[in-house]
Amino acid sequence: MVSCRQSRRLLECIEDNFLSQVIDSPSRGEALLDLLITNSSELIGDVKTGGSLGCSDHTLAEFGVLRDMGQVKSKVRTLNCRKANFQLFKQLVNGTPWETALRDKGPEQSWRIFKDAFYRAQELSIPRCKK
Repeated sequence: MVSCRQSRRLLECIEDNFLSQVIDSPSRGEALLDLLITNSSELIGDVKTGGSLGCSDHTLAEFGVLRDMGQVKSKVRTLNCRKANFQLFKQLVNGTPWETALRDKGPEQSWRIFKDAFYRAQELSIPRCKK
């Protein structure tokens, strides 16, 4: 839980971009001050916090970045809006009974439901192409 609007925006941005925080132990007293954010937690290993550098009251954070030494073919795909069927997209989004679907839901749960429906409609109506 956060009380500051800027902190809430940061957390929303992290969640919206499917990122995750790797360091989960306090780095100064009871506060978690260090951020190690990734979109693929399998790439970060051996996260250790502890000790200090000189007279600092901050703890050190050590981690390893794991990577495959072999050549990997890129699987990055982007949205091809030129071949998009926006009429289908419009039907999928507008065809959902939002009042019924979001009734008795909080703002966070409502946003997740809408976001999932939006991404599903995007997948069905906007093809992807190799980057």
